[in-house]
Amino acid sequence: MKTLLALNTDLSAALTADGQAPEWVELIPAGPVVRGRDGRQWLFDEPSQHLVVSSFAGRAIDLPIDWEHATQIKAPKGEEAPAGAWIKELEIRDGALWGRVEWNPRAAAQVANKEYRFLSPVFDYDPDTTRIALLVSAGITNKPNFLLTALNHETPPLEKPMALSVVLAAALGLSVDDSEEKALAAITQLKATAQAKNNEQPSLERFVPRTDYDNVLLRATNAEQALASSKKAEHDKTVEAEIDAALKAGKITPATTDYYRATCQEEGGLERFRSFVAAAPVVAAPSGLGERKPTPTATALNTEQQAMCAQLGIDPVEYAKTLQSEG
Repeated sequence: MKTLLALNTDLSAALTADGQAPEWVELIPAGPVVRGRDGRQWLFDEPSQHLVVSSFAGRAIDLPIDWEHATQIKAPKGEEAPAGAWIKELEIRDGALWGRVEWNPRAAAQVANKEYRFLSPVFDYDPDTTRIALLVSAGITNKPNFLLTALNHETPPLEKPMALSVVLAAALGLSVDDSEEKALAAITQLKATAQAKNNEQPSLERFVPRTDYDNVLLRATNAEQALASSKKAEHDKTVEAEIDAALKAGKITPATTDYYRATCQEEGGLERFRSFVAAAPVVAAPSGLGERKPTPTATALNTEQQAMCAQLGIDPVEYAKTLQSEG
């Protein structure tokens, strides 16, 4: 929705018979199309008329008539913008918008004395359809020419351009006081730079094909895994050797080997186990079972075996050795 000051009414032609400011004034002429003095036009058809009147009634707020549109020009700057009159009621007459006005003494006198002759309304309109949607205010003025600005002034003051938002200015490397033209130029430059980068051919010195990259990455991953497996195997071998040595020294018992094997897998576990074994007392004397050899035994022949040796002429001692080696 945009706000615009558009059309002018000659108040001097609407003075009462006794020369007083009129109670009812025409605010927007009959449509469905209304044109400004500069050729621009807006839609003020039946839906627009109904919308303007109903929105005024729904808000239940009197609208100001000020001097030279001070409500739009001075009030935003914190300057005084007093009302010269108040619009109390709206109605449609033959397609035109009329308003019942309650004048303040000073403004009423100025209108009656023809110090101010024209009335200029301020309204909101839809920029897509140009349909007038809301009456905002009105101003008494002596400069009714509607040029390419928002006010009906012959020589309108230069409007201060809308400041850039802080976020947009920062993104473009500008300040909030820079103009829209400068912002558009910065955006155009960014687009051109981005397009140039998109069209830029990749350098073979800086890039490699995706397939080659994936192959290199796979080989590196495999090598890393192989190295980790090798280190673990070496570590496990060392752990087993340390546990065997501790068993032989009687520093640990066979029942605790799984516990010490697990603790040696923790970070720093092997070093802690070595320190423990070095300081631990002997808890189990070496049995020496691993060093012992079986006691030689002789195999005795039974009666049948002895009879067989006698019949066949076999040495009973040698035959007994044979049975022992086979057993």
